[in-house]
Amino acid sequence: MAMFVHLTAAANAPRIRRTGIRADSRGQGGARGVYCFPVLPSYTLTHQWLRELARFGPKGALVAVHLRLDDEQEVLAGHYRDRARGVQQPLRAAEAVRRIGTLADPRGWEVFLPRAVGAREVHRVRAVPQVTGWRYVPGAHGTRPCTCQGCRIYGEYGGRRLRERHPHPLDGPPPPVPVLLARIAAAGEPGDPAELRSALHWFGLRRRGPVDRLARLASHPAPEVREDLVRAVGRWSTPGVAELLDGLAEDPHPRVREAVTAVRDV
Repeated sequence: MAMFVHLTAAANAPRIRRTGIRADSRGQGGARGVYCFPVLPSYTLTHQWLRELARFGPKGALVAVHLRLDDEQEVLAGHYRDRARGVQQPLRAAEAVRRIGTLADPRGWEVFLPRAVGAREVHRVRAVPQVTGWRYVPGAHGTRPCTCQGCRIYGEYGGRRLRERHPHPLDGPPPPVPVLLARIAAAGEPGDPAELRSALHWFGLRRRGPVDRLARLASHPAPEVREDLVRAVGRWSTPGVAELLDGLAEDPHPRVREAVTAVRDV
């Protein structure tokens, strides 16, 4: 039997002991399942994801759930960057443990179980120190954290002081809507992708916006423009957003479809 560890909120521990772990996470290709990591001789490497998960996960302490999976169980294994490219490899559980255990640097690797975990597969649930592992990216210690809109976490300890010391070039209030719409119009037809993506970045910082004026970008030939359109309008409360996302959910490019799934899962 192969042993893995799954990190989750301490509040989930009673339910996990009773019924197991639900397949709530999204993996490569939109599959639902459970993320975990092999139990290695190194305690730090085994629990390397703890601090990074704590940045975005539920409030409160995290616990480690140890799982025993059959050696022949099919899983996906690879670096987290491989997931976006769709190149994580299907392996048996025992082979995933062996392969990750022999890596010179297994930081950033993950294993995805494409199903739920039954209660009988839960070996034990235990508390873990809350300061184990890396943050931002593996090897980030000693480098200046990024303060861009996508990386910052509002309310994080020391966050305001960090932004004051190292302001990001894209910080500040977004340009007015008429200015952004004028930029999109000046980009031409169908429009220069770089100019359109720059305007969509600023639209994404708003709570509402002119969905009807941006809807034409859903048919832009560049998939990166359609993907940025999803990220820009996906969290707006403007009427018409749901219908626009419904259409983009059938987009021929997988990254656009994955972006729709991501904004709807938040």
